[in-house]
Amino acid sequence: MTMDSKVCSIRFHSRKKEEEEEEAYLVIEQVDLLNQVKISIVHHCDGLLLCVVEDKSRLVVWNPYLGQKRWIRLSNDFHWRDRYAFGYDMNRNHKILRFQEYYAHSETVSRCEIYELSSNSWRDLKVHSDALIEFSYCASVKGNAYFFAQEDDRTSEEIFDLEDFLLCFDFTTETFGPRLPLPFHSTLHAPVTFSSVRDEQLVVLYHNEGVHYDRVSTVEFWVTTKIEPNSVSWSKFLIVNMRPFSLTGERFDNTNMGGTFFIDEEQKLAVVFDIDGYLAPIPPLTEKVRYHTAFISGEDGYFKPLTLGVAPNLGLDDLVSGRSYVSSIYRPPVVCSSSYLPSLVRLNQLRKRKQRHF
Repeated sequence: MTMDSKVCSIRFHSRKKEEEEEEAYLVIEQVDLLNQVKISIVHHCDGLLLCVVEDKSRLVVWNPYLGQKRWIRLSNDFHWRDRYAFGYDMNRNHKILRFQEYYAHSETVSRCEIYELSSNSWRDLKVHSDALIEFSYCASVKGNAYFFAQEDDRTSEEIFDLEDFLLCFDFTTETFGPRLPLPFHSTLHAPVTFSSVRDEQLVVLYHNEGVHYDRVSTVEFWVTTKIEPNSVSWSKFLIVNMRPFSLTGERFDNTNMGGTFFIDEEQKLAVVFDIDGYLAPIPPLTEKVRYHTAFISGEDGYFKPLTLGVAPNLGLDDLVSGRSYVSSIYRPPVVCSSSYLPSLVRLNQLRKRKQRHF
């Protein structure tokens, strides 16, 4: 995962005590190999990690098992809204999808590129989708990337409800597949994030905030029983009632990449990484300190927040009504969409393998 712009490894331990109480804890270690740069997010696929440098100027693909890494320069100007996905095709050729979408001179600028590790080159990709795709959250399963998407609403003046669905980017055909059903219908702007299990199953988290955003909410976890680029079926994994914790300030944050997670199928647990819930300070108290937190949820109402350290406020000084004001901006920990599986893929041999084919 990434925390405070550093890459860390996580080991999760969970077991039943003699008194039948759950004991769960995390062991987190910073990775020294990537200390020279700040990393914003890490994507996992097939035992390789795609690390996005915080200033978006370059990428690094890393094989932790073999200790190899490859730096990748971008083919054109980067943008702060660049998003990435990592996968491979039917021949096990690893590829990176880069997507840009931003507004310039009252127009939407969209562009897709794809990078092949075997050829060490970028090329433009002409893909089309009539949906609004949330590229910030995706997960790789069986070499393909899966995204949360909604009906394109940019031509509507009033929006009350939108169709939502799952979209697959197939790295073999290099196209988006058909709309796939989700096991719920989300409200507008409700958090939906993805994880995966052993590169075989997709897991989705949906934060159902309830009617009129009344903070009486549930967090739902669903896992696929079948998943292919053109078909999917779901099974309920865990439902967490957040009502008992709504008054404590312990809740999943909805903004700024909050809510990344993984599950433990054997122990029937889900671990969500975020910033602890914000409670407005009572004057004359100043703003309270906020913490990186792992929220561990299980059956029978089990809910345990683990503090991982102080979350620095990244807000800048500003003047509001003539007074100095520091905005509150926090960046939660972002965990990989899959637990790590060792890989024997040698990054320094991928280009040589491609050359032999010619």
